[in-house]
Amino acid sequence: MPPHPAHDHAQCLAEFDAASLRRTRRVVQAKDGPHLLVDGRPLLSFASNDYLGLSQHPALIAAAQEAAARYGVGATASPLVCGHEGPHEALEAELAAFVGRPRALYFGSGYLANVGLVPALVGRGDAVFSDALNHACLIDGVRLARAEAHVYPHVDLATLEQQLATSSAQRKLVVTDAVFSMDGNLAPLRELLALCERHDALLMVDDAHGFGVLGPDGRGSAAHLGVAGSPRLLYMATLGKAAGCAGAFVAGEADTVEWVMQRARTYIFATATPAMVAAAVRASLKAIAEEGWRREHVATLTERLRAGMAGLPWRLLASDTCIQPLIVGENQPTLDLAAALRERGLWAPAIRPPTVPAGTARLRISLSAAHSTQDVDRLLNALADVA
Repeated sequence: MPPHPAHDHAQCLAEFDAASLRRTRRVVQAKDGPHLLVDGRPLLSFASNDYLGLSQHPALIAAAQEAAARYGVGATASPLVCGHEGPHEALEAELAAFVGRPRALYFGSGYLANVGLVPALVGRGDAVFSDALNHACLIDGVRLARAEAHVYPHVDLATLEQQLATSSAQRKLVVTDAVFSMDGNLAPLRELLALCERHDALLMVDDAHGFGVLGPDGRGSAAHLGVAGSPRLLYMATLGKAAGCAGAFVAGEADTVEWVMQRARTYIFATATPAMVAAAVRASLKAIAEEGWRREHVATLTERLRAGMAGLPWRLLASDTCIQPLIVGENQPTLDLAAALRERGLWAPAIRPPTVPAGTARLRISLSAAHSTQDVDRLLNALADVA
Protein backbone atom coordinates (compact mmCIF):
# COMPACT_ATOMS: atom_id res chain seq x y z
CA MET A 1 0.00 0.00 0.00
CA PRO A 2 1.26 3.55 -0.68
CA PRO A 3 2.41 5.44 2.41
CA HIS A 4 -0.08 7.80 4.08
CA PRO A 5 0.20 10.49 5.22
CA ALA A 6 3.09 11.99 3.28
CA HIS A 7 5.41 12.24 6.30
CA ASP A 8 5.50 8.42 6.47
CA HIS A 9 7.75 8.27 3.37
CA ALA A 10 10.91 8.32 5.47
CA GLN A 11 9.69 5.35 7.51
CA CYS A 12 8.74 3.47 4.35
CA LEU A 13 12.20 4.07 2.91
CA ALA A 14 13.77 2.83 6.13
CA GLU A 15 11.71 -0.36 5.82
CA PHE A 16 12.88 -0.72 2.22
CA ASP A 17 16.46 -0.41 3.40
CA ALA A 18 15.93 -3.00 6.14
CA ALA A 19 14.59 -5.45 3.56
CA SER A 20 17.44 -4.65 1.10
CA LEU A 21 14.89 -3.47 -1.47
CA ARG A 22 15.94 0.11 -2.20
CA ARG A 23 16.98 0.66 -5.81
CA THR A 24 19.77 3.06 -6.74
CA ARG A 25 20.77 4.73 -10.00
CA ARG A 26 24.30 4.77 -11.30
CA VAL A 27 25.57 7.37 -13.75
CA VAL A 28 27.02 5.98 -16.97
CA GLN A 29 29.47 8.67 -18.11
CA ALA A 30 30.88 6.97 -21.21
CA LYS A 31 30.51 3.71 -23.06
CA ASP A 32 32.31 1.63 -25.62
CA GLY A 33 30.14 -1.42 -26.21
CA PRO A 34 29.92 -3.26 -22.87
CA HIS A 35 32.83 -1.25 -21.44
CA LEU A 36 31.38 1.60 -19.38
CA LEU A 37 32.60 4.40 -17.20
CA VAL A 38 30.18 4.32 -14.25
CA ASP A 39 30.35 6.83 -11.41
CA GLY A 40 33.97 7.46 -12.33
CA ARG A 41 35.15 3.85 -12.54
CA PRO A 42 35.45 1.47 -15.51
CA LEU A 43 33.10 -1.53 -15.50
CA LEU A 44 32.51 -4.41 -17.88
CA SER A 45 28.73 -4.54 -18.15
CA PHE A 46 26.56 -7.65 -18.22
CA ALA A 47 23.54 -5.48 -17.38
CA SER A 48 22.17 -4.14 -20.67
CA ASN A 49 19.67 -5.56 -23.17
CA ASP A 50 21.82 -4.54 -26.16
CA TYR A 51 21.81 -8.18 -27.23
CA LEU A 52 23.23 -7.66 -30.72
CA GLY A 53 25.55 -4.79 -29.81
CA LEU A 54 23.77 -2.42 -32.21
CA SER A 55 23.26 0.60 -29.97
CA GLN A 56 26.53 2.19 -31.18
CA HIS A 57 26.49 0.80 -34.73
CA PRO A 58 27.89 3.46 -37.11
CA ALA A 59 25.05 2.96 -39.62
CA LEU A 60 22.40 3.58 -36.96
CA ILE A 61 24.17 6.70 -35.70
CA ALA A 62 24.53 8.03 -39.25
CA ALA A 63 20.84 7.43 -39.99
CA ALA A 64 19.83 9.28 -36.82
CA GLN A 65 22.13 12.19 -37.62
CA GLU A 66 20.82 12.52 -41.18
CA ALA A 67 17.18 12.47 -40.02
CA ALA A 68 17.92 14.95 -37.21
CA ALA A 69 19.36 17.36 -39.77
CA ARG A 70 16.20 17.08 -41.89
CA TYR A 71 13.43 16.78 -39.29
CA GLY A 72 14.99 18.18 -36.11
CA VAL A 73 15.23 16.42 -32.76
CA GLY A 74 11.55 16.46 -31.76
CA ALA A 75 8.33 15.35 -33.45
CA THR A 76 6.47 18.23 -31.71
CA ALA A 77 3.02 16.59 -31.66
CA SER A 78 1.21 13.28 -31.38
CA PRO A 79 1.21 11.01 -34.45
CA LEU A 80 -2.45 11.76 -35.14
CA VAL A 81 -1.80 15.52 -35.25
CA CYS A 82 1.45 16.32 -37.10
CA GLY A 83 4.02 14.08 -35.41
CA HIS A 84 3.85 11.23 -37.94
CA GLU A 85 6.70 11.93 -40.35
CA GLY A 86 8.30 10.23 -43.32
CA PRO A 87 10.64 7.96 -41.34
CA HIS A 88 7.74 6.78 -39.15
CA GLU A 89 5.64 5.85 -42.19
CA ALA A 90 8.50 3.98 -43.85
CA LEU A 91 9.44 2.23 -40.61
CA GLU A 92 5.94 0.86 -40.01
CA ALA A 93 5.84 -0.66 -43.49
CA GLU A 94 9.28 -2.21 -42.99
CA LEU A 95 8.42 -3.57 -39.54
CA ALA A 96 5.26 -5.23 -40.87
CA ALA A 97 7.20 -6.83 -43.70
CA PHE A 98 10.01 -7.89 -41.36
CA VAL A 99 7.68 -9.90 -39.09
CA GLY A 100 5.36 -11.03 -41.90
CA ARG A 101 2.18 -9.23 -40.85
CA PRO A 102 -0.12 -6.96 -42.89
CA ARG A 103 0.39 -3.82 -40.78
CA ALA A 104 2.44 -2.38 -37.92
CA LEU A 105 2.07 0.59 -35.57
CA TYR A 106 5.06 2.30 -33.91
CA PHE A 107 4.86 3.31 -30.23
CA GLY A 108 7.22 5.40 -28.09
CA SER A 109 8.16 2.49 -25.80
CA GLY A 110 7.25 -1.06 -24.92
CA TYR A 111 5.57 0.12 -21.73
CA LEU A 112 3.40 2.58 -23.67
CA ALA A 113 2.52 -0.10 -26.18
CA ASN A 114 1.35 -2.71 -23.68
CA VAL A 115 -0.44 -0.30 -21.36
CA GLY A 116 -2.32 1.00 -24.40
CA LEU A 117 -2.86 -2.27 -26.25
CA VAL A 118 -4.70 -4.35 -23.69
CA PRO A 119 -7.40 -1.74 -22.89
CA ALA A 120 -7.81 -1.12 -26.62
CA LEU A 121 -8.56 -4.80 -27.22
CA VAL A 122 -10.77 -5.71 -24.24
CA GLY A 123 -12.91 -3.95 -21.65
CA ARG A 124 -15.92 -4.50 -19.40
CA GLY A 125 -17.72 -7.74 -20.27
CA ASP A 126 -14.56 -9.23 -21.79
CA ALA A 127 -11.89 -11.47 -20.25
CA VAL A 128 -8.11 -11.36 -20.32
CA PHE A 129 -5.81 -14.25 -19.37
CA SER A 130 -2.28 -13.41 -18.24
CA ASP A 131 0.77 -15.54 -17.40
CA ALA A 132 1.83 -15.07 -13.78
CA LEU A 133 5.36 -14.04 -14.79
CA ASN A 134 4.38 -11.46 -17.41
CA HIS A 135 6.23 -8.14 -17.40
CA ALA A 136 4.91 -5.27 -15.28
CA CYS A 137 3.66 -3.33 -18.33
CA LEU A 138 1.42 -6.23 -19.36
CA ILE A 139 0.14 -6.50 -15.79
CA ASP A 140 -0.63 -2.78 -15.75
CA GLY A 141 -2.35 -3.03 -19.13
CA VAL A 142 -4.55 -5.83 -17.81
CA ARG A 143 -5.50 -3.75 -14.76
CA LEU A 144 -6.37 -0.73 -16.87
CA ALA A 145 -8.53 -2.75 -19.27
CA ARG A 146 -11.28 -3.29 -16.65
CA ALA A 147 -11.96 -6.68 -18.21
CA GLU A 148 -12.38 -9.79 -16.07
CA ALA A 149 -8.76 -10.76 -15.31
CA HIS A 150 -7.50 -14.32 -14.95
CA VAL A 151 -3.87 -15.03 -14.00
CA TYR A 152 -2.69 -18.54 -14.80
CA PRO A 153 0.42 -20.14 -13.23
CA HIS A 154 3.56 -19.72 -15.32
CA VAL A 155 3.14 -21.55 -18.68
CA ASP A 156 0.44 -23.75 -17.11
CA LEU A 157 -1.55 -24.68 -20.21
CA ALA A 158 -3.98 -26.95 -18.37
CA THR A 159 -5.10 -24.18 -16.04
CA LEU A 160 -5.34 -21.71 -18.91
CA GLU A 161 -7.51 -24.08 -20.93
CA GLN A 162 -9.83 -24.54 -17.96
CA GLN A 163 -10.09 -20.77 -17.52
CA LEU A 164 -10.83 -20.27 -21.22
CA ALA A 165 -13.38 -23.09 -21.32
CA THR A 166 -15.37 -21.78 -18.36
CA SER A 167 -15.35 -18.14 -19.43
CA SER A 168 -18.54 -16.75 -20.95
CA ALA A 169 -16.93 -13.42 -21.89
CA GLN A 170 -17.82 -11.80 -25.17
CA ARG A 171 -14.16 -11.37 -26.12
CA LYS A 172 -11.18 -13.32 -24.82
CA LEU A 173 -7.57 -12.19 -24.91
CA VAL A 174 -4.51 -14.21 -23.83
CA VAL A 175 -1.41 -12.11 -23.11
CA THR A 176 2.09 -13.48 -22.60
CA ASP A 177 5.73 -12.59 -22.80
CA ALA A 178 7.47 -14.56 -25.55
CA VAL A 179 10.80 -14.62 -23.70
CA PHE A 180 10.33 -14.05 -19.96
CA SER A 181 12.61 -11.20 -19.00
CA MET A 182 13.81 -12.48 -15.63
CA ASP A 183 13.94 -16.23 -16.37
CA GLY A 184 15.01 -16.28 -20.03
CA ASN A 185 12.66 -19.10 -21.03
CA LEU A 186 10.27 -19.12 -24.00
CA ALA A 187 6.49 -19.27 -23.83
CA PRO A 188 4.92 -22.26 -25.63
CA LEU A 189 3.46 -20.09 -28.39
CA ARG A 190 2.32 -22.98 -30.61
CA GLU A 191 0.31 -24.52 -27.78
CA LEU A 192 -1.05 -21.15 -26.67
CA LEU A 193 -2.20 -20.40 -30.20
CA ALA A 194 -3.91 -23.80 -30.41
CA LEU A 195 -5.83 -23.00 -27.21
CA CYS A 196 -6.84 -19.64 -28.63
CA GLU A 197 -8.10 -21.32 -31.79
CA ARG A 198 -10.09 -23.81 -29.73
CA HIS A 199 -11.68 -21.19 -27.50
CA ASP A 200 -12.00 -18.28 -29.96
CA ALA A 201 -9.48 -16.02 -28.25
CA LEU A 202 -6.90 -13.53 -29.49
CA LEU A 203 -3.25 -14.09 -28.53
CA MET A 204 -1.12 -11.04 -27.77
CA VAL A 205 2.61 -11.73 -27.52
CA ASP A 206 5.24 -9.38 -26.07
CA ASP A 207 8.50 -10.32 -27.79
CA ALA A 208 10.70 -7.67 -26.16
CA HIS A 209 13.56 -10.11 -25.59
CA GLY A 210 13.19 -12.32 -28.67
CA PHE A 211 12.91 -9.80 -31.50
CA GLY A 212 16.21 -9.49 -33.34
CA VAL A 213 17.71 -12.50 -31.58
CA LEU A 214 15.43 -15.45 -32.35
CA GLY A 215 13.95 -16.72 -35.58
CA PRO A 216 15.19 -16.61 -39.18
CA ASP A 217 17.13 -13.36 -39.70
CA GLY A 218 16.14 -12.32 -36.17
CA ARG A 219 12.44 -11.98 -37.04
CA GLY A 220 11.40 -12.95 -33.53
CA SER A 221 9.98 -15.68 -31.34
CA ALA A 222 6.80 -16.12 -33.37
CA ALA A 223 8.85 -16.81 -36.49
CA HIS A 224 11.19 -19.02 -34.44
CA LEU A 225 8.23 -21.17 -33.37
CA GLY A 226 6.42 -21.06 -36.72
CA VAL A 227 3.31 -19.08 -35.73
CA ALA A 228 4.09 -15.63 -37.13
CA GLY A 229 1.37 -15.68 -39.78
CA SER A 230 -1.62 -16.55 -37.63
CA PRO A 231 -4.48 -14.01 -37.89
CA ARG A 232 -5.19 -14.60 -34.18
CA LEU A 233 -1.74 -13.37 -33.22
CA LEU A 234 -1.09 -9.75 -32.25
CA TYR A 235 2.68 -9.39 -32.14
CA MET A 236 4.40 -6.69 -30.09
CA ALA A 237 8.14 -6.11 -29.71
CA THR A 238 10.39 -3.41 -28.34
CA LEU A 239 13.16 -1.68 -30.27
CA GLY A 240 15.36 -0.58 -27.39
CA LYS A 241 16.90 -3.99 -26.75
CA ALA A 242 18.30 -6.12 -29.58
CA ALA A 243 17.44 -3.38 -32.10
CA GLY A 244 19.60 -0.98 -30.10
CA CYS A 245 17.34 2.06 -30.52
CA ALA A 246 14.08 3.05 -28.82
CA GLY A 247 10.34 2.52 -29.16
CA ALA A 248 8.15 -0.49 -29.83
CA PHE A 249 5.64 -1.73 -32.36
CA VAL A 250 2.59 -3.90 -32.67
CA ALA A 251 1.91 -5.91 -35.83
CA GLY A 252 -1.11 -7.89 -36.89
CA GLU A 253 -4.17 -7.91 -39.10
CA ALA A 254 -4.77 -4.53 -40.73
CA ASP A 255 -8.17 -3.91 -39.12
CA THR A 256 -6.90 -4.89 -35.68
CA VAL A 257 -3.94 -2.52 -35.91
CA GLU A 258 -6.22 0.25 -37.20
CA TRP A 259 -8.50 -0.29 -34.19
CA VAL A 260 -5.50 -0.08 -31.85
CA MET A 261 -4.49 3.20 -33.48
CA GLN A 262 -8.01 4.56 -32.94
CA ARG A 263 -8.29 3.40 -29.32
CA ALA A 264 -4.90 3.15 -27.59
CA ARG A 265 -4.65 6.21 -25.36
CA THR A 266 -0.88 5.83 -25.06
CA TYR A 267 -0.65 6.28 -28.83
CA ILE A 268 -3.30 8.95 -29.33
CA PHE A 269 -2.25 11.27 -26.52
CA ALA A 270 1.56 10.89 -26.55
CA THR A 271 3.98 13.01 -28.55
CA ALA A 272 5.49 10.97 -31.37
CA THR A 273 8.99 9.60 -31.08
CA PRO A 274 11.51 11.81 -32.91
CA ALA A 275 11.99 10.95 -36.59
CA MET A 276 15.71 10.47 -35.99
CA VAL A 277 14.92 7.46 -33.77
CA ALA A 278 12.62 5.94 -36.40
CA ALA A 279 15.37 6.39 -38.98
CA ALA A 280 17.85 4.63 -36.70
CA VAL A 281 15.43 1.71 -36.26
CA ARG A 282 15.18 1.38 -40.05
CA ALA A 283 18.97 1.04 -40.21
CA SER A 284 18.80 -1.44 -37.34
CA LEU A 285 16.37 -3.70 -39.20
CA LYS A 286 18.84 -3.89 -42.06
CA ALA A 287 21.71 -4.74 -39.71
CA ILE A 288 19.64 -7.39 -37.92
CA ALA A 289 18.83 -9.12 -41.21
CA GLU A 290 22.28 -8.82 -42.83
CA GLU A 291 24.66 -9.30 -39.89
CA GLY A 292 23.73 -12.79 -38.78
CA TRP A 293 27.18 -13.26 -37.24
CA ARG A 294 25.94 -11.24 -34.26
CA ARG A 295 23.33 -13.89 -33.36
CA GLU A 296 25.84 -16.68 -33.95
CA HIS A 297 28.42 -15.02 -31.71
CA VAL A 298 26.07 -14.37 -28.80
CA ALA A 299 24.80 -17.96 -29.02
CA THR A 300 28.42 -19.17 -28.72
CA LEU A 301 28.95 -16.89 -25.72
CA THR A 302 25.81 -18.28 -24.08
CA GLU A 303 27.08 -21.84 -24.41
CA ARG A 304 30.48 -20.81 -23.03
CA LEU A 305 28.94 -19.06 -20.03
CA ARG A 306 26.64 -21.95 -19.17
CA ALA A 307 29.43 -24.51 -19.43
CA GLY A 308 31.66 -22.38 -17.22
CA MET A 309 29.00 -22.02 -14.53
CA ALA A 310 29.10 -25.73 -13.68
CA GLY A 311 30.30 -26.27 -10.14
CA LEU A 312 29.46 -22.79 -8.86
CA PRO A 313 27.30 -22.66 -5.69
CA TRP A 314 24.44 -20.73 -7.29
CA ARG A 315 21.64 -22.12 -9.47
CA LEU A 316 21.62 -21.09 -13.13
CA LEU A 317 18.12 -21.24 -14.59
CA ALA A 318 17.57 -23.17 -17.83
CA SER A 319 17.75 -20.58 -20.61
CA ASP A 320 19.04 -20.70 -24.17
CA THR A 321 18.59 -16.95 -24.64
CA CYS A 322 20.83 -13.96 -23.91
CA ILE A 323 19.25 -13.74 -20.44
CA GLN A 324 21.12 -15.92 -17.93
CA PRO A 325 19.61 -15.71 -14.42
CA LEU A 326 21.84 -16.80 -11.53
CA ILE A 327 19.62 -17.51 -8.51
CA VAL A 328 21.11 -16.50 -5.17
CA GLY A 329 17.95 -16.53 -3.03
CA GLU A 330 17.78 -13.82 -0.39
CA ASN A 331 18.13 -10.11 -1.07
CA GLN A 332 21.23 -9.13 0.89
CA PRO A 333 23.44 -12.01 -0.30
CA THR A 334 22.44 -11.10 -3.86
CA LEU A 335 23.46 -7.49 -3.29
CA ASP A 336 26.70 -8.70 -1.73
CA LEU A 337 27.50 -10.86 -4.75
CA ALA A 338 26.80 -7.97 -7.14
CA ALA A 339 29.02 -5.71 -5.01
CA ALA A 340 31.84 -8.27 -5.01
CA LEU A 341 31.72 -8.42 -8.81
CA ARG A 342 31.66 -4.64 -9.01
CA GLU A 343 34.82 -4.50 -6.91
CA ARG A 344 36.36 -6.69 -9.60
CA GLY A 345 35.24 -4.30 -12.34
CA LEU A 346 32.11 -6.20 -13.44
CA TRP A 347 28.48 -5.08 -13.49
CA ALA A 348 25.79 -7.76 -13.18
CA PRO A 349 22.59 -6.33 -11.69
CA ALA A 350 20.95 -7.72 -8.55
CA ILE A 351 17.24 -8.31 -9.20
CA ARG A 352 14.98 -8.50 -6.14
CA PRO A 353 11.27 -8.56 -5.31
CA PRO A 354 8.83 -7.37 -6.46
CA THR A 355 10.46 -7.84 -9.87
CA VAL A 356 10.95 -11.53 -9.03
CA PRO A 357 9.21 -13.72 -6.39
CA ALA A 358 10.45 -13.53 -2.81
CA GLY A 359 13.31 -15.93 -2.14
CA THR A 360 14.47 -15.93 -5.78
CA ALA A 361 16.68 -12.80 -5.86
CA ARG A 362 19.23 -13.18 -8.61
CA LEU A 363 21.91 -11.75 -10.80
CA ARG A 364 20.42 -11.16 -14.23
CA ILE A 365 23.38 -11.70 -16.53
CA SER A 366 22.78 -10.36 -20.04
CA LEU A 367 25.03 -11.31 -22.93
CA SER A 368 25.68 -9.21 -26.01
CA ALA A 369 27.30 -9.73 -29.38
CA ALA A 370 29.57 -6.88 -28.29
CA HIS A 371 31.09 -9.14 -25.62
CA SER A 372 34.20 -11.15 -26.41
CA THR A 373 35.01 -14.64 -25.20
CA GLN A 374 37.58 -12.99 -22.95
CA ASP A 375 34.83 -10.87 -21.39
CA VAL A 376 32.80 -13.98 -20.56
CA ASP A 377 35.86 -15.72 -19.14
CA ARG A 378 36.57 -12.69 -16.98
CA LEU A 379 33.07 -12.93 -15.50
CA LEU A 380 33.41 -16.67 -14.93
CA ASN A 381 36.78 -16.24 -13.21
CA ALA A 382 35.37 -13.52 -10.97
CA LEU A 383 32.40 -15.67 -9.96
CA ALA A 384 34.72 -18.58 -9.17
CA ASP A 385 36.92 -16.25 -7.14
CA VAL A 386 33.96 -14.95 -5.11
CA ALA A 387 32.60 -18.47 -4.61
